[in-house]
Amino acid sequence: MDLKSSPFVPNDNIPKGSFTFAEFHGSGTGLFFSVKKVLFYEKSKFQEIQIVETEEYGKMLILDGAVQTTERDEFIYHEMLVHVPMFSHPEPKNILVIGGGDGGCVREIFKHKSVEKVTMVEIDKMVVDSAMKFLPSISSELGHPKLDLRIEDAVKFVRRSSLSFDVIIVDSTDPVGFASPLTTESFFRSSKRILKENGIYAAQTQGPFFESKSMGIISKKIRKIFPRTSFYLANTPTYPGGMWSFALSCKNSKSDFKIHPRILKCKDLKYYSNEIHYASFALPPYVKRILGEK
Repeated sequence: MDLKSSPFVPNDNIPKGSFTFAEFHGSGTGLFFSVKKVLFYEKSKFQEIQIVETEEYGKMLILDGAVQTTERDEFIYHEMLVHVPMFSHPEPKNILVIGGGDGGCVREIFKHKSVEKVTMVEIDKMVVDSAMKFLPSISSELGHPKLDLRIEDAVKFVRRSSLSFDVIIVDSTDPVGFASPLTTESFFRSSKRILKENGIYAAQTQGPFFESKSMGIISKKIRKIFPRTSFYLANTPTYPGGMWSFALSCKNSKSDFKIHPRILKCKDLKYYSNEIHYASFALPPYVKRILGEK
């Protein structure tokens, strides 16, 4: 779907020369964005990739018509997906990132001085290349010497890998199409196998407003493989419903990983803090019901 052929929202107040892109999250509801310019548009082997410049959110990455990240609010998602598991581990050295082609997770991981190597497995090279060209503030660490970037199927990589990791972070698109295998029991089992004994697994797990059914299904599957799993939340303005959930799992069921994060020493963080770490695990009752908790 070309942006300019996407649904338009009547809006006489957008600046001259702009057009409005709408992303629908449900029947008759969603978000719209005033777009100044289309910077990149191509169809890869896997998906439609667009990078646009918007009036309010800066540059925006859109995959298959769904907003993935924006310059204005990406720090919330990336800091929470990365720093909650990284600060929950006593000394994270070897990290595996699944997906994350825009580079935001890698950028945040390298703020931890203990990191010795990051392996990033992304299936779509075009996402990486376009992010490096058009989203430099997000992709700034994709050329880091400690990064081992692999363009391949992450499911096959995890299944066959003989490596072991302290932390695995899954930064995937919505669990449909080629990304759906990343939320299967088989994938969770393979991921657990390549975690070190005190290893931690973290992943985005959709939002409670428009993806509650998907959240519940993922919760049941991941807890079969990782009994020691907790979920946490973060406010995300451009994601459906404005709230997003994440899973934090520990290979060792006896580890008290979420209660006492290491003292914050990273600089230049805009959302994550020790206080936010604790608070993000306080789930509203309706979210607990979605996740099958009392």
